[in-house]
This record gives sequence, structure tokens and C-alpha cells, in this order.
Amino acid sequence: MIYLQLFLSFLKVGAFSFGGGYAALPLIQDEIVTNHQWLTQQEFTDLITISQMTPGPIAINSATFVGNQIAGVPGGIVATLGSVLPSIILVTILAYVYMKYRNLDSLQYVLKALRPAVVAMIATAGMSILVTSFWGDKVVGVQTINIVAIAIFAICLILLFKTKWDPVVIMLLAGVLNVVVYLAQGLVF
Repeated sequence: MIYLQLFLSFLKVGAFSFGGGYAALPLIQDEIVTNHQWLTQQEFTDLITISQMTPGPIAINSATFVGNQIAGVPGGIVATLGSVLPSIILVTILAYVYMKYRNLDSLQYVLKALRPAVVAMIATAGMSILVTSFWGDKVVGVQTINIVAIAIFAICLILLFKTKWDPVVIMLLAGVLNVVVYLAQGLVF
């Protein structure tokens, strides 16, 4: 039964995730945190971090990770298949339709009309991750904010926009800074 739930949950995510992996994050969050409680919000944030750091699309990495956490390797395979199946079917159909009708103005208008919705979905996912990163599971407020997280975020943002550093190097730097901070605070992983 869990395999069917995993497959159908990620089939739903795969079928309604327009705009790429980041646009899928609110749908994944809704399925795995809200609907099924397979992960907590903190675990979901960690999942996004891990999925972004590993090679491949973030939505597929997330499906594989969740499936593996819930039902082992077979669960990872089932969740991944559920995630990619709608795309395989849809891309095959759309490739045919697009090649046949690509010069129609109405098709170009539809594609442009979808852009704001995709931006909104990505922004929603980003805000959710930002809030969890700065406040964790605590109530959002000035007294509960993680100043170290904000400082590391600001450093990374400056490095991204003001230098030509590779984003992977900046992510690794952020990871090292966090490890140093946690070790300095005497916290155990």
C-alpha cells in the first residue's frame, strides 16, 4: 500500500509541476509534509538542501530521497517513476503538438501567460525554505531569529552577486561555516 501511495503522490507532483523542479517544491511539500506527514518541515528543508547539492533535477532527487526514507530502495524507485512518468508522457505529446503548431500566436500567448504563475510557485517555495532556515520550527519573531543563519545567507548572497565564485563553492563554504558555528556552540550533530 505504501508503494501505491508513494507512486500516486509523486505522480500528482509530476503531473502538476509546471516550471521545473523549484516550481514543484510547494506541491512536494504539500504531499509529504502536510498530507502524509512523511517528513517534518525541518526534514523537508534538509531534503531540499540535499536534493540541490546532489546531481540531477531537484524534484526527482526529492522523490528518490523521500521514497527511500519511507520504503527503502523499492520506495525510492517507485516514487521516482511516479515523478517522471507524467513528464515523459506529456513531453512526448507536447513535442509533437509544438512542432506542428509552434508558429501560432495563441500558443506563444499561452506560454507567456504561464510565466507569472511559475514565478509565484518558486517564490512560495523559497519563502518557506527561508523561514525554516532563519527560524527553524520556532515561532517567527525577532527574539527567535537565527542571526548566524542570516549572516551566512548575507555572505553567500554577496559572494553570488559581487564575485564570480562558482555557486557550488559558495554552498560548500556555507556548509563549512555552519559546521564551524555548530562546533563552536558545542552542539553535536
